[in-house]
Amino acid sequence: MPPGTILGNWRGWIRPLVFSVYFVLLCVALPFCVWELRGQTKAVQAWFVGGMFVFMAIPIALLGILQHLIHYTQPNLQRHIIRILWMVPIYAIDAWFALKFAASTIYLDTIRECYEAYVIYNFMIFVLNYLQSEMDLEAVCARKKTSQTPLPFLLPPIMENGKKFHSLVQTWCNLLLCGEAYHHYYCLNL
Repeated sequence: MPPGTILGNWRGWIRPLVFSVYFVLLCVALPFCVWELRGQTKAVQAWFVGGMFVFMAIPIALLGILQHLIHYTQPNLQRHIIRILWMVPIYAIDAWFALKFAASTIYLDTIRECYEAYVIYNFMIFVLNYLQSEMDLEAVCARKKTSQTPLPFLLPPIMENGKKFHSLVQTWCNLLLCGEAYHHYYCLNL
């Protein structure tokens, strides 16, 4: 066989390899966990049940990720889909570790929240890329007429570079922040 054929044909062997590794890990970890579960507290039993759901959720998410990698035909769209699909393993592992290591939950949740923000950004880019591939998004938006918003959402017209809108939003946010600080300091610290 010429060198590089096995790596060049990775689409054929990656799926069986991933399922085999997962099956071996499951066959080793599950009996060990069941053995350790005997006579344990409710917290350990909850951690075990949570682990069972984690081990059910992760392969489903990895299968979706793997399918996108194998059939990688639209990189500008699938790259963002893969990043979004990684939310399932990250959330599952975070929640599972939070059951076991309660003192470190704040750090684990911080990592999860950062990745969640990254996923929201990727979803927005995915939608924009999809719309751009289906139609000329800039031309469609330029042809649309501006419409008046309903009364509760009525905002002044956006000036050049959004300066007027930005100052209005900043003013309202500052007022809300001052009101919240006043309420917290004077009403809750009696």
